[in-house]
Parts: sequence; C-alpha cells; structure tokens
Amino acid sequence: MSALSGWTRWVPGLTTLRGYEAAWLRHDISAGLVLATMLVPVGIAYAVASGVPGIYGLYATIVPLLAYALFGPSRILVLGPDSSLAPIILVVVVQLSGGDPARAIAVASVMAIVSGTVCILAGVARLGFITELLSKPIRYGYMNGIALTVMLSQLPKFFGFKIEGDGPLRSFWAIVESLLAGKTNMAAFLVGAGTLALILLLKRSRRLPGILIAVTAATIVVGLLDLGARANVSVLGPLPQGLPAFTIPWISGADLVPILVGGCAVALVSFADTSVLSRSYAAKTGANVDPNQEMIGLGAANLAAGFFQGFPISSSSSRTPVAEAAGARTQLTGVVGALAVMVLLLAAPNLLQYLPTSALAAVVIASAIGLFEIADLRRIYRIQRWEFWLSIACSVGVAVFGVIPGIGLAIAIAVIEFLWDGWRPHSAVLGRAAGIQGYHDITRYPDARRIPGLVLFRWDAPLFFANAELFKERVLAAVATSPTPVVWVVVAAEPVTSVDVTAADILAELDQALQAAGIELCFAELKDPVQDKLKRFELFVRLGEASFFPTVGVAVKRYLATHPVDWVDHQH
Repeated sequence: MSALSGWTRWVPGLTTLRGYEAAWLRHDISAGLVLATMLVPVGIAYAVASGVPGIYGLYATIVPLLAYALFGPSRILVLGPDSSLAPIILVVVVQLSGGDPARAIAVASVMAIVSGTVCILAGVARLGFITELLSKPIRYGYMNGIALTVMLSQLPKFFGFKIEGDGPLRSFWAIVESLLAGKTNMAAFLVGAGTLALILLLKRSRRLPGILIAVTAATIVVGLLDLGARANVSVLGPLPQGLPAFTIPWISGADLVPILVGGCAVALVSFADTSVLSRSYAAKTGANVDPNQEMIGLGAANLAAGFFQGFPISSSSSRTPVAEAAGARTQLTGVVGALAVMVLLLAAPNLLQYLPTSALAAVVIASAIGLFEIADLRRIYRIQRWEFWLSIACSVGVAVFGVIPGIGLAIAIAVIEFLWDGWRPHSAVLGRAAGIQGYHDITRYPDARRIPGLVLFRWDAPLFFANAELFKERVLAAVATSPTPVVWVVVAAEPVTSVDVTAADILAELDQALQAAGIELCFAELKDPVQDKLKRFELFVRLGEASFFPTVGVAVKRYLATHPVDWVDHQH
C-alpha cells in the first residue's frame, strides 16, 4: 500500500479521479466547452506567433491538457501555447528552419522536449524553489521586455505587410520604415484593429467570450466580403483533418546548442509563470500545491507536446480565469476542452479557413498588453528605486539583445543581486542607548554610550568566502576607530547563519592579529549549528570555550567583571 501511495503521488490526477464527486461533472463539462471556444483561436494565434503553422497550436493544446490532467497538481490551471514563450520559440525557429514549416515544427518540438526534460529533472531533484531566486522586479523586467518583443513581432501581420529584421530594434526600425513607405494593407489593418478593440472592450466581461466573438466576427467579415482575394488579406486557410500523431522530431547536430539554450530559457520562463499562477489559485481555493510536482506536471505536458507535433507550452493567465469563471472544479475541464478541439479537427477542419492573420495578431497583441506590469513597478519605484532600475535594465536587455540573451542577462542580474546582499552586508558597532533595552547601532543612535576597552560588533550576514575578508577589515577598522584602547572584541553573531572554510581561516587570521595587539576575540549569540561548524574547523578549540557567550549582555557582564573600567549602566 505504501509503495502504491509513493507511486501515485507522482500522478495527482489519479488521486483526484478517486475522490471525484458526481456533482462536479456538469460544472467541469460546461466549463470545458466554454474553455474550448478560447483554446482554438488562441492556440492558432500563438502558433503563428511562434513561427509554426496554426494547426500545430491546436496540437500543442490537445495533448498537453491531457498530460497535465494526469501529472499536474493544480485542479484548475489551464496549460497551452502562451504569448510569453512565443518570442523565445520564434527566435530559434527562424534561425534554424530556413522558412521550411516541417523543419520549423521539428525544431519547436525538440525545444518542448528539452524544456519538459529540464522541468521533470528539476522537479524530481526538488528544485521547485529555483524560480524564487528571481526577484519580483527582475521577473517584471524580463516579462515587460518579452511583452514588447511579442508586440513588435505581431505588428507587421497586424498592418498587413512583411519585414526583414533580426532582433527587436531592427524589427522596430523596419516596421517604422514600412509604415512611412505606405506598405500598410488597410483592409487587413482595419480587420485587426477592429478585432483588437473588441477583445479589449469585452476583456472585463466574465460572461462574454471576447476573443471568440472578435475572431468569429473577423472571420465572417473576411469570408463574406472575400477580402482574401479582393483585398489581399492573409488568411489561415483550411486546416488538415485529423489528430496529432506520435512523432519523433529529428534535428541536425549543428542545431543542438541553440535548441538546448532556447529550451532551457523556455523552461525557466514557463515554470516562473506557472509557479506564480499556481500559487495564486491555490491560495484562492485553499489548496496546497507542491512546486516540485508542478514542475513535473509542466514537464510532462511539454514532453507530450514535443512528441505529438506540438511546441513548448506554459500555464495561461488568460485561459485559467475563463475556466474558473465557467465553474471548473477539476482538470476534467481541460480534458473536455481538449476533446472539443479534437472534434473540431475531425468534423469541421475548414471552419476557420477565412480566419485573417491580422485578427490572430490582434489576439497575441491583446495578450502581450496583459503581460505588461506597470502599476506595481510604480510602487517599487516609490519604495526601492534601485530595484526599479534593475527591472528596467532587464527590460532593456530583452529589447536590445533579444529574448534569450535578455533572459540570460536577467538571471545574471538576479545572481549579482542575490550575492551583493551577502557580499557587502550591513555591519554595526553597538553601544548603550538611553531608554532602550539592549545594545544598538551607534550610527542610528549617535548618543549611545560605548564601554571603555570593549568593541561590540554586529555582522548581519552569513560568513563565507566572498565577505570574510571584508568582515576582518571592518572589525579591525572598528578597533582602530574606538575612542578608547581596545581589550575585547565581542562579535554579536546572531545574524550569522553559516560559516565556510575560507571564513573560518580568516577568523583564525583575525584572532592572530588581535592577539598580537593584546585584544581578545569573543562571540555572543552564535547559533549552535554554526558553533558545531567552528568545532569541525578546529576554531572553537583555538578561541576557547570561554570566548563564547549566550547573549551580548552576558558577554558585557563578564568583561566588566574582569576589567576595571569606569562604567555605570543607567538602565539597571
């Protein structure tokens, strides 16, 4: 029984199925049918935005929904093609496909397999926390950059012309030049603008499927007026009849590196989005979602997409609220949605043949507008300006260098930001402030009294290789600037949560330097696990057990008891 329980924890869908309540069924079926009305136009639009034919957007919708229903821990999350991934997929597909649709989908499918494998391995290794290393401003930064890139990639289709441009900046100039040269197809532009306006107008409605209404209206107008032939409006064309088939995508060895890099970038962005969305809906429903299982569910969905003629997918912040508003109870909603799309492909593949490309571009642009985060950035600018500029740097990096290098820059900035706090942490010399218990930073309390011959020094970070030398320098500086000759240095070490070998060696050097000057080095409030490390590093014996005190107060009492100094503690 325990072995079975251990096995089923990897497949949460089976657990949900066992506890499924009959009362949920009608809600899940109706929500799935409502969801399907959005899955079709959005799937096709994001496929085209990713550089592959529209049909593969439906393939990348069907199979991942089925896979996530089995392996995903969230009961309501909807997965599928996503606008935030489109520019990452597009840059690799354009680079490697040479305009060949079959090669384009092979490249995109292998990216999905790479992304899925990375997510599953990370989930099994319980690395679901890694996206938490990306701070909110940095996440906003690269997502704003991606949103801008998505919009730029869709503007040529929106205006009805083609451009030659490599990278966001060159694409921007090419778009401006084309507009100034009068290359706009007015019929395509008006259809796209009308679609976008209708989507944005109906966006706040929880009852009306804005994307379906807008895309259907655009398709009817183009079909009835025959704008494809009469006004040269680009249309989707008939879809091939049938369902996605199991396929092993083949690529050349020369393509492997850019695909691996792109697949890893997709894994990072998709899991960052999915973990945030999953936690948000888990908080709403009171459920507990395991981030590691979420990674495995996302990985399984991407693997399924890769082997069934799809491309990388992620959670959807636009389709998930539709499912929730429609009354979804479990992942059966996604299964019903997938089945509805399958029926469309089998029974009516020509239904969307007059769907205009400019309307698909409008769908993606509307989604990209939703990716921008402005309001919270204003708050960050107000309360922590340097983090705001980090966010802007990430956005500029994506816009200037491209999506994948831009994400790499965001990761580098996140690592530097993470290390900086530990590399150059706050430290303080402590004194006795009038009317306040304890010992406090003399820079914040300039009138604080200092005990003659004693330096109380607090270090607000772990001690490790990157900051140990600075620790030594600051302690020696505190000794040098003391108003009285120093006899003892007591390190208030409660914030020190760890010590590594390099730091321990530098502590030994510091102790030696202080002893040479007739000064004793002591520690107060050092945590037991850190003391255990110092024992392993043979530093505990070197300093002596008498040099370690449970509190700063005890250390001060011991100093006053053993050294005749002129000191009256007015707080006792």
